[in-house]
Amino acid sequence: MSKRDRHGQILDIIRTSRVTSQEGLRELLVEKGTDVTQATLSRDIRELRLVKVPGADGVGYYSVPEEWDSTPPLESLLPTLFHHADGVDNLLVVRTMKGGAQTVAAGIDWEEWPEVLGTLAGDDTILIILRETEQRAVVQRRIEEIASRR
Repeated sequence: MSKRDRHGQILDIIRTSRVTSQEGLRELLVEKGTDVTQATLSRDIRELRLVKVPGADGVGYYSVPEEWDSTPPLESLLPTLFHHADGVDNLLVVRTMKGGAQTVAAGIDWEEWPEVLGTLAGDDTILIILRETEQRAVVQRRIEEIASRR
């Protein structure tokens, strides 16, 4: 089964069942004939942008928030919207095409890179605040590499 098909199965399950754990999701996938490892399922959950939301009974379950459904991953945003990046100390400024900064910043926030403390976005400029000065070059290189995948 392809990754795309597996992702489709996961989304079908999430949209039709209250799944409260990765193990529960894995078991439902097995019932559908798809056996995955915990590591693969964790990666799928991240790639699909699934989050746990609290239910009325206080038990969390997986969901796909509507506002995140509309935010494409960085791999599809940066190649078309990225202009350049530069920084100083623990601050990285990313320039995008006009109107692209907020969407790209949301994509960066979604990635939850451990080096990133937070982002601020205007129309075509994003300020990325990094935890350590030494991490600026790593994050800048990562962004530029993603942007170069055209």
